[in-house]
Amino acid sequence: MKETADQEQLFLKNLSLVAPGTQLYDALENVLRARTGGLIVVGDDPEVMNMVDGGFKIDAEMHPAALYELAKMDGAIVLSSDAKRILYANVQLTPDHMIPSFETGTRHRTAERVAKQTNQLVIAISQRRNVITMYWGNNKYVVRDVSVILAKANQALSTLEKYKSVMEQSLINLSALEFESFVTLLDVATVIQRGQMVFRIAHEIERYIVQLGSEGRLVNMQLEELMSDIADEGLLVVKDYYIDPEKTAEEIWAEMGEWDSEDLLNLNMIARALGYGGAASNLEQSVTPKGYRILSKIHRLPMPVIENLVARFQYLPEICDASIEELDDVEGIGEVRAKAIQEGLRRIREQVLLDRHL
Repeated sequence: MKETADQEQLFLKNLSLVAPGTQLYDALENVLRARTGGLIVVGDDPEVMNMVDGGFKIDAEMHPAALYELAKMDGAIVLSSDAKRILYANVQLTPDHMIPSFETGTRHRTAERVAKQTNQLVIAISQRRNVITMYWGNNKYVVRDVSVILAKANQALSTLEKYKSVMEQSLINLSALEFESFVTLLDVATVIQRGQMVFRIAHEIERYIVQLGSEGRLVNMQLEELMSDIADEGLLVVKDYYIDPEKTAEEIWAEMGEWDSEDLLNLNMIARALGYGGAASNLEQSVTPKGYRILSKIHRLPMPVIENLVARFQYLPEICDASIEELDDVEGIGEVRAKAIQEGLRRIREQVLLDRHL
């Protein structure tokens, strides 16, 4: 799972280098419009330099106009790892010809082999097809036009809004059941499933925002607005109900994020991940929340204090039934905070029971 996370981080880093608003993006756009084609290596480690043959040593600050002019020559351009300096121009790259490549054009075949051999970012600009292609390691990505990405991002935002509405209703229903002590594992698994769906859509939009660069500010604002009140809800539900002693709630939530769509639709798999076993009958069993999610809704109640409350009382019903004196005995809670907790729980209970019938 760590390897996948590292690959995702590298993918987003490479996308950010060629996003609108960067000098490299402006340079690539100039080359694309001129239809001259180009081959650019972003990275100057020894393995890259060992396959550089001929050309000119530049070692100058990267500027869109300069890179555009240098791209008119047939050879490749080598940039520093942060793409801020042009190191070499008009060089011939000599990667291992035994490295397999499925590209047909000479420029793209060279780009793919260099990327596989060095694991550096290599950008090929097609002269005939007018397309920018990125390679790194065994990965390939065709850069889309900003208008296409923006349309996809707006469509994803609309989908996120619908899924968020469904999840919010599920959370209201779960909260009401928690106060009434009628929660089943089916209710929990359903909320977690919907939380993961919302999380995945939001993650997809974050990818679009990286690709949009300076053009993605409005999309980012809309995403932050939509996720502001439910960003951690799914994780807190997991934290409330998981019973696997060998994993943390964060680890379980992250593992679910790696599941494919078919696995996520299987509520028995979610129950198994929480530590209850995968039998279908398990979904009907009653479960009791620890109280992390409900307590996090109380104003100015920090997580360390919530942890102390759960450690002392173990479950939400016991916390709800606790007296001022019993709450006062918990570390980090004085009489004023104890009263605030009691009042907060009462107010939340009244609100969710009201919202459920609206």
